[in-house]
Amino acid sequence: MKLSCIIVDDEPVARKVLEEYIEDIDFLQLAGKAENPVKASALLNSHKIDLMFLDINMPRMSGIEFLRTSINLPMTIMTTAYTEYALEGFELDVIDYLVKPFSSDRFLKACTKAKEYYELKNKPAEIVSSGPAQDYFFVKCDGKIEKVLHDELVYVEAMLNYIVLHTENRKMIVYLTIKGIEAQLPANLFLKIHKSTIINISKIKTIEGNAIDIGKAKVLISQNLHDTVMKLILKDKMIKR
Repeated sequence: MKLSCIIVDDEPVARKVLEEYIEDIDFLQLAGKAENPVKASALLNSHKIDLMFLDINMPRMSGIEFLRTSINLPMTIMTTAYTEYALEGFELDVIDYLVKPFSSDRFLKACTKAKEYYELKNKPAEIVSSGPAQDYFFVKCDGKIEKVLHDELVYVEAMLNYIVLHTENRKMIVYLTIKGIEAQLPANLFLKIHKSTIINISKIKTIEGNAIDIGKAKVLISQNLHDTVMKLILKDKMIKR
């Protein structure tokens, strides 16, 4: 399996270095290079791209602006000389953030992380189905298959390439995507309030603005989902007025 990738950087020397690094990694295949996000969009529209190496400081549009204003972008590794955008980059779900000049070993580490994430997204969820009528599910965690009751699960938190199941008494780290766990949870009991958060509706204590108090923690509703989330909660009469 090879990841199809593109380089988006306005510096010829930087593109050349990246191209040489890519050639040395057997699971990467370079599909094209672009000097700016506008030309990158044409590549993305004409090829199936799995991974993008994206610079920040470029003419016409910065890499950060490209991530903020585009949809359906591939996995992205930032490659930049600017350290100050790291937090913003990770908030935009980049796989890794490489500060120029970076070594081939550091580049390989970032690409391996992307490969693992790609495989995670494209493999079946590691949940043992318990049947539609059951009030629990089984999940693989720390080499064991563990039973999780729906009523015990307070919320699910997504990290880069795994999720954390927050139950009433413990935290369980599971190598799954948020999409994988969402497909297994009953829609009438659990609600996705953020791209990285699913909550047990019955655990809601109070809602104030975009913050939901679920007892163990306060979690935030994303701005894009706020109206939909509130309509679903009020429609199902989970909040008594």
